[in-house]
Amino acid sequence: MQKHTLFFSGRNSKKRGIFHTQTFKYFINFFAIVLNLYHCYYYDMIGFLLKKTLYDLWDNMFKIVVLNIGFFLCTAIALLPAFLPRLFSSTMYVVALGVIGALVCSIYLAMVSFTVKTISDYGTFTFADFIGNFKNALPSGIAMFFVLLLFFFVAIIVIPFYAGMGTLLGLILTALIIWLVIFALLSFQFYYVVYVRLGQNIIKSFKKCMLISLDNTGLSIFLMIHNILALMLSVVLVFMFPGPAGVILYLDEAVRLRLLKYDWLEANPGADRRKIPWDELLIEERDKTGHRTFRNFIFPWKD
Repeated sequence: MQKHTLFFSGRNSKKRGIFHTQTFKYFINFFAIVLNLYHCYYYDMIGFLLKKTLYDLWDNMFKIVVLNIGFFLCTAIALLPAFLPRLFSSTMYVVALGVIGALVCSIYLAMVSFTVKTISDYGTFTFADFIGNFKNALPSGIAMFFVLLLFFFVAIIVIPFYAGMGTLLGLILTALIIWLVIFALLSFQFYYVVYVRLGQNIIKSFKKCMLISLDNTGLSIFLMIHNILALMLSVVLVFMFPGPAGVILYLDEAVRLRLLKYDWLEANPGADRRKIPWDELLIEERDKTGHRTFRNFIFPWKD
């Protein structure tokens, strides 16, 4: 009897292994098809975006790493109770440090967004410039902090409440709120860079984020997936590179290039919004960015 059990168990495990392998292959093929279709439409813009971001990250690696270390130190405020449980055993201390840590991180990321803008614009910055951005970044950092609190409230209280109703109405409301949260995440990922580039007005920046996301849904989804993968890669490197600073730089590069589309549409009223001449719009950008070989990356002084 034991032999039969082992035999059938092995056969079932083999079947499950084949099923998981096929499922994984189907997922990879589906993702490749979606990516190819997306690149057919956005190839010039996306390809150049990835290239320019890579160049800028490489050229400013040390500064990006230092910015990420600063963010890590900010998150340490919220994580103090985990490292020193005896000193912060009270729930009140844990909540207070969590709130303070989230506020400090929000303001810090706002300062980073003001700072990395100079990199996107083919410039450079000093850490004195970073400190000098505190005043301008403070309003947007505080605003994003309250948005994060709202997300936390919705995730911890609102969604579980409606999901626990056990009724059709509760199910519909739960699904509706989840979709609203997804749309908000896709939109507000642009918030910091939109605030910096399109006028430092909190309300208008949030509105512009939503408009950009609605008008560029494919790009918004692509950027979100890319940033999640970038942060996953950052875990391997202890969030030193590319890290949060690299993600904000990537978003700033994307918004900056996307604005070329709206400048062109404004200069060409009545043009087809689905046929943007990216190859023409990116001529000057390509000239400024240039081209590098693998040898240029590793041994730039030899050329």
